[in-house]
Amino acid sequence: MRRLVPLLAILTLAGPARADAEWDLKGDGITVEAQADNHGRGMVRASVDIAAPPSVVFRIILDCDRAARMSPGVKSCRVVSRAPDGTEIREHTVRWSFFLPTMRSTSRVTLTPDREIHFTCIGGDIRACDGSWRLEPLDGGLRTRVTYDMWASAPFAVPAGMISAMMRKDVPSSLKALRRECEGR
Repeated sequence: MRRLVPLLAILTLAGPARADAEWDLKGDGITVEAQADNHGRGMVRASVDIAAPPSVVFRIILDCDRAARMSPGVKSCRVVSRAPDGTEIREHTVRWSFFLPTMRSTSRVTLTPDREIHFTCIGGDIRACDGSWRLEPLDGGLRTRVTYDMWASAPFAVPAGMISAMMRKDVPSSLKALRRECEGR
């Protein structure tokens, strides 16, 4: 904790009060838009086209065994419960960097098969989050456009520059990994 305080103080003083960014990672076919503030709140919208049908993409996004492999900060994922209507309660353990603590997040996940995965934080260390994965069939269902939207509030103030840097690195990395898993590479 002693290392964390000076580092966060430096980043707070050095970082902007708000960081807005849009990245179109040409060649990778990934687009990312993000906004963050110094209060630990951020939002991201990203998209990628995948050469696999929506049913494959849907299944892979929900696969807890692949979560740590596809998302840099995720250390574990488990389904806590499933309701008859398909709603799930999931728990993720996340560690974004060596100087931030490991956090647990519990979410309610509402599924519209092969179309949308909506999640809302309901417990754990992350105060609030809400987001979705939307799947749009392309080329008669042979390919899928994946759009990821999420906003979250960290349990402590995080400099906007730090949040933006994490999103700039982690979101494209996760979408590349999702594409790789779906396309069987």
